[in-house]
Amino acid sequence: MDTIVYIDGFNLYHGSVKGTPYKWLDLGSLCATLLPGRNIKKIRYFTAIVVDFPHDQQASTRQDVYIRALRTVPNLEVHKDGWFSKNARMLPRYPLTYPDPTKPPMNVQVWRLEEKRTDVDIATHLLVDCFSGHFDEAVVISNDSDLVLPVEMVRTKYGKRVGVINPHHRDSMSSHLRKAASYHYRQINKSVLAKCQFPITLKDSAGRTITKPASW
Repeated sequence: MDTIVYIDGFNLYHGSVKGTPYKWLDLGSLCATLLPGRNIKKIRYFTAIVVDFPHDQQASTRQDVYIRALRTVPNLEVHKDGWFSKNARMLPRYPLTYPDPTKPPMNVQVWRLEEKRTDVDIATHLLVDCFSGHFDEAVVISNDSDLVLPVEMVRTKYGKRVGVINPHHRDSMSSHLRKAASYHYRQINKSVLAKCQFPITLKDSAGRTITKPASW
């Protein structure tokens, strides 16, 4: 069965590997482990370039190293056309605080960071690949309910098998995504993440060494 896998990088990072020792994740190995018996024609990895903070000025450097490592996977394509929108917003403090019980709760200013475009890019490539007959099965690794309609259309209008894998350990799977798909996995086990790691050092096609970031 010819399969294309669509990975929401931001969703996978925050759902599966943030705060764990498993950030050096080999996505080729992960897909092969989760989807045995498939002919994985392509893995599409979607991300946005991360923003450095004063407290973490190496975030973008670590991401660049990881993307270089991902590009050693033969059938993987990196799509990094997304971006982060940064805005200062006044939002209610949590837990809600009422200095004056007759007025709305106290607001505080926060720096709101939002990823843009990635979900649209995933939906677009999923639909174009479907229209072009590039797969028998599509697998989406994300818990983003914005992807419900394209997943549902590929399955119901075009008769393709579509699986959805939830990368979140703590959050339950979107019920809407689950219903839209042909099948679903509720989460990615930590034992699988531990098994599917790149070696500490590897080489790219030009023979240059890529080394796992020390803080990972």
